[in-house]
Amino acid sequence: MSSPPVLIVDDEKNIRLTLSSALEALNISSDTAGTGEEALQKLAEKSYRLILLDFKLPGMNGLEVLRQVADKYPDLQVIIMTAYGSIEIAVEAMKLGAMDFLQKPLDPILVNNVVRRALQGPPEGQPVWKYEYYIDMAKQSIAAGDFDGARVYAQKATFLEYHRPEAHNIWGGTCEAKGDHREADKKYRVALEIDPNYEPARKNLARVTSRPYTQLGIVWD
Repeated sequence: MSSPPVLIVDDEKNIRLTLSSALEALNISSDTAGTGEEALQKLAEKSYRLILLDFKLPGMNGLEVLRQVADKYPDLQVIIMTAYGSIEIAVEAMKLGAMDFLQKPLDPILVNNVVRRALQGPPEGQPVWKYEYYIDMAKQSIAAGDFDGARVYAQKATFLEYHRPEAHNIWGGTCEAKGDHREADKKYRVALEIDPNYEPARKNLARVTSRPYTQLGIVWD
């Protein structure tokens, strides 16, 4: 018996074709929808294993589709697609239940990697991905120089387990790497309020408040 297809939801035909081709290279079948309303209709008629969902859709936007999917199909994984730099949207989508995000313009290799991760499925018995998954993804993003992406993953980790210091420290590090020292200071202090002995945050706070200041040496873990 073949696996259910992936549903691609985007109002741009070229994007739908690009994503279909990327999935085909993984031997994954797909269906497409050009609007949120069409996507919900297809979900009512057929089972899917994953949704690639664009945020900016005509009529019902991607976040509203995501809300309805989370309510009606809580076990269905969703990857949100946003314009480059739309970090706030990606954060909101992941807060609502999206397990990952992709930024446009889409990189077919990155699409394949993200889809592979999604189709591995969440940990057994868990409705959402674990805190450790998002910490690992944040560190991978940092290694690739993608501090905006790392911040999204760190924020998602705090939604799952707020009272752990690692995500707050990484979040602070991404703020510092982008030049926002005030926000970095806040996040490092939150990490230390949670665990006064958490050494990475202690070192980062000492450095970010030192004069003269140097960004060199952000401690991620």
